[in-house]
Amino acid sequence: MKNLKYYIGILFSLALVFTSCQDDDASLGNLIAPTGVTITAEIVGADATNPNGDGTGFVNFTATADNEISYEFNFGDGKSEIAPSGQVSHRYTTTGVNTYLVVVSAIGTGGIKTSTSIELQVFSSFSDIEAVEMMSGKVIGGSKKWYWASNLPTHVGLGPVEDDYGNGEFAYEAWWNSIGPWDEEKSCMYTNEFVFTRLAEGLTFEQTVGPAFVPGTIAGDLGVAGDTCHGESVVPTMFGVKDVSFLPSSSKAALQGSYNNAPYRGTSFEIANGGFMGWYAGASTYDIISVTDDMLIVRIIQAGNGFAWYHKFTSTKPVETTGFVSEFNNLVWSDEFDTAGAPDATKWTYDLGAGGWGNQEVQSYTNSATNVSVADGLLKITAVKDGSNYTSARLKTQGLYSFKYGRVEVKAKLPASAGTWPAIWMLGSNFSTVGWPLCGEIDIMEQTGADKTKTLGTFHWFNTAGNNNASYGESTTVTNASTEFHLYSVEWTADKITVLLDNEAYVTMDNSSSLPFYDKNFFMILNVAMGGTLGGTIDSAFTQDSMEIDYVRVYQ
Repeated sequence: MKNLKYYIGILFSLALVFTSCQDDDASLGNLIAPTGVTITAEIVGADATNPNGDGTGFVNFTATADNEISYEFNFGDGKSEIAPSGQVSHRYTTTGVNTYLVVVSAIGTGGIKTSTSIELQVFSSFSDIEAVEMMSGKVIGGSKKWYWASNLPTHVGLGPVEDDYGNGEFAYEAWWNSIGPWDEEKSCMYTNEFVFTRLAEGLTFEQTVGPAFVPGTIAGDLGVAGDTCHGESVVPTMFGVKDVSFLPSSSKAALQGSYNNAPYRGTSFEIANGGFMGWYAGASTYDIISVTDDMLIVRIIQAGNGFAWYHKFTSTKPVETTGFVSEFNNLVWSDEFDTAGAPDATKWTYDLGAGGWGNQEVQSYTNSATNVSVADGLLKITAVKDGSNYTSARLKTQGLYSFKYGRVEVKAKLPASAGTWPAIWMLGSNFSTVGWPLCGEIDIMEQTGADKTKTLGTFHWFNTAGNNNASYGESTTVTNASTEFHLYSVEWTADKITVLLDNEAYVTMDNSSSLPFYDKNFFMILNVAMGGTLGGTIDSAFTQDSMEIDYVRVYQ
């Protein structure tokens, strides 16, 4: 009996395939295949001068058939739509003139389909290269990872789609804007990771870490519990690499509204094949409210109702801490390293040469592109073995920028090789006249060459009372310092100095008028040394390794 059932199944499948491909009336019981399927396409704006359209990318399709119930359109760009009337408008968003094979299937009783196709060329002129670069990177092949901005208030919000009560409520999270940082109910989604990758012609998206958060507003459509996370069995479109299309925003919010007293960017992006950024709304098109290298704020309209969700994402992975609250919130100086080539000469100069630098280091510092460069939105300081010698770079803001009191933030990934000694630190601006340690030194981050699982925060000064060099510091564990970016920072006031890792304080020292940190300006230094008192023994197989820095920011 098992074999008989198997052959019956094959014969039934073949019958379905046959009836779905024929052009004549056919029936198998109550199963009737549509016939006479036609499709026409009107490319909006097409004329003798612009045969492929006016650049908007819109095409109006009309399908007809006999014995049909509905139509399914596959537009040839990874998107599809069901249109019972046979009429549908679709927008192609890939920039330039592109050829698409559009397949329309007329659906008959019992789900039998009969298909036909048409090939057309469509011109789309919309692009937003700046948004592409900020979302994915500055170069072809570049990628950027995004996370929920779970450390910020209102990283998720809700508002109406089109209702306008005279105060623009349709353009911001007017209905629900009270979620705080690290909301307990949403904690299941804070592991999410989203990767945008820039291609030669476009962008791809991939959610690399689940799950999907399913709000109660749509959970009933899926038949699952709401306001909680679910896996791929509930939301099967969660994973996989998907194309991203950019198009002009068309929502009322983007065209007429404002968010925090600023207009929307005017750009939307659509993730193909049902992709979405962690929060399942049954839709894949996002209005970009604003985007920077580190923050992406978007709005998405939930399918089938009048809800608009607002989401905030960050490219700096938030780390839940005990909640150190900074006194300084005004950004006064920064380098985001957005321009490829050499570091900005208005912000950085160099220490050059060899000589041990007082610590028995073995490298020679250069300003060569081999040792220091800006690429892919990152500053890279690279130590290189050169025969029996080593070269590296030491950048500083001395003579260009110094300050007293504030918060310094440096987002960095550290070298992994034994013998490398990366440092992010500060010296008193009177260094050239009084020397070290009278000028004072603040080490925001140092990593030894032997233990790459720890970083050090240290203060150095000259103790006039004891007539000796003095220092105080602590270390903290950071096991993935060489594979992940972390935030290294210092909070400096007249009362105390605090060094932090991912906004978690791990060393604090009281400040006073007897210390050089009390009333003097300091400048910043970034370098990778080799060997010496903290670098130690260099790996015999060492060839080169880098410290990568995403940004340096000073707040006061």
